[in-house]
Amino acid sequence: MAEETARFPKVDISQEMKESFISYAMSVIVSRALPDVRDGLKPVHRRILYAMHDMGLTPDKAFRKSANTVGEVMA
Repeated sequence: MAEETARFPKVDISQEMKESFISYAMSVIVSRALPDVRDGLKPVHRRILYAMHDMGLTPDKAFRKSANTVGEVMA
């Protein structure tokens, strides 16, 4: 029984949740929610523009439904 308590220390669950959530939230804010300083784009916007470039979607081409681009980005 002593070995079990050594492997799994008792922790206040509410305090652990607060600390874990704050660290996760900061990670999300830094990696996804803030625009990059270099070009002002968020990662998702950069992926969309890259997919559009890769598909050859330029202003001089015919209209394409946005669902095609969304499918390409999500794949």
